[in-house]
Amino acid sequence: MRHNPSAKPRITIREFVENAPKKLGPEVVLGAANLDVNYIDSDRIQKLGLGLAGYTHYIHKGRLQIIGQSETSYLRQLDAAGREAAVRHLDLAKICCVLVTKGLTIPREIGSVLRSASIPTLRTQAVSSTAIAEVSNFLQNTLAPSITLHGVLLGMYGIGVLLLGESGIGKSECALDLVTRGYRLISDDSVVVKKIGDVLEGSSPALTRGHLEIRGLGILNIQDLFGVSAVGMSKNIDLCIELRRWEKVKEIDRLGLEMEVEEIFGIHLPKFVLPVSSGRNLSTLVETAVRIHLLKIAGHDAARNLIERHSRAIGGGE
Repeated sequence: MRHNPSAKPRITIREFVENAPKKLGPEVVLGAANLDVNYIDSDRIQKLGLGLAGYTHYIHKGRLQIIGQSETSYLRQLDAAGREAAVRHLDLAKICCVLVTKGLTIPREIGSVLRSASIPTLRTQAVSSTAIAEVSNFLQNTLAPSITLHGVLLGMYGIGVLLLGESGIGKSECALDLVTRGYRLISDDSVVVKKIGDVLEGSSPALTRGHLEIRGLGILNIQDLFGVSAVGMSKNIDLCIELRRWEKVKEIDRLGLEMEVEEIFGIHLPKFVLPVSSGRNLSTLVETAVRIHLLKIAGHDAARNLIERHSRAIGGGE
């Protein structure tokens, strides 16, 4: 099964200012009127130095532009006419926002142009290296493609395990049993999945975090019942396990040689498909599936080892 984003995420400059890391603490200096008009849609940061040096084609739309000590020092080396020309040649239509670092005073020529173009201009006391790191981390998380999947996410043996399956098949009951065995609940029913780099991170919507719905018992607060260690905020997703009704399973791999995959944002996750029927202990099966996955990662594949031994025996090797 494939899961892909519907639209490219973006945030307005006002949202950036209001939610930026405390270490950054940006203040609005210019262009307050366009805080809700201009937006950032890229997690990559640019320094405006190349643009000021005449390489304006390196300015990309939707990226935060940084002015730091090196940019202001470069402008000071130019005469008044040179500074004016450097700023006038900037492709202002591509600049969504400028962040001035180290609490520097905005050079007069740049300030004049940014003011006339109503480009939001922010200032932080952080130095450029710190500002770039903080902004990059914030934007990578905020602008990460995300999708909400119907399922349950658990932390087991240090990895994230995503339980999939139709409503009412027993995912939450299975999760409850696993929590009683010491594993950690990340999210029940709705799992928010973000693609951060090459990693899929799963978390719970804020409203339902730490809660589990069990038919007949209602909404359970897992932290109150089992303690703070029974719940988690987020987890990288490493394995999918789909619970599927027995009558809907077309073919069963009796040996366990081939695994299915679940594709989310172009990333292929290994997936076990467990047929569900009366009398099957789902929590034990899920726990065993995770153990098998970890053994395979370590290079131990029981099914293949057995087949190799069987082949050797037939061939007279044993």
